[in-house]
Amino acid sequence: MDSSEFNRFLARFTLAAESGDGQRFAECFTPDGVYYDYIYGVHQGRDQIAHMMQNLFHRDAGEDYRWEMFDGVIDGDVGYAWSLSSFSSDIPKFKGNKVVIDGMSRFVMRDGLIAEYRESVNGGVAMKQLGVEPARMGKVFDRWIGWLQEREETKDYLARPRGEFAKERLQAIVKG
Repeated sequence: MDSSEFNRFLARFTLAAESGDGQRFAECFTPDGVYYDYIYGVHQGRDQIAHMMQNLFHRDAGEDYRWEMFDGVIDGDVGYAWSLSSFSSDIPKFKGNKVVIDGMSRFVMRDGLIAEYRESVNGGVAMKQLGVEPARMGKVFDRWIGWLQEREETKDYLARPRGEFAKERLQAIVKG
């Protein structure tokens, strides 16, 4: 997949997300695909991903849910894109509160579909716009810290001496 194909895929992906049709969205993933969501957690397989999009995202985000991807780039099987998303909350406690956030998405692709999706979003910005009280935000942030620290990539990163990864990468390029 080249960048042009990847950007066409991103358009299909976001239209599926905005539609509220969980099955349509899940079809963008491999049958064993994984979606790591910063609010709703980890969802693996098309059934779980469809449920998350249709019964969690759209339940809480309301009818005006939008998500647009920009500047998609791909190298091999890994793609990235910057996004903007917005919605007016349907959560009873926050009903009608408008949220707009930006984020970065990482796509691991296999056979033209998403095998793994991760995003980096400043969820604190979203929660502040919703009106979430600070104590509850702290609990959510603690959960996110736990997720970050439990990831194998984070453990490997913290175990390596500073500069080692870059040195190894430079040596591999030189040997290239």
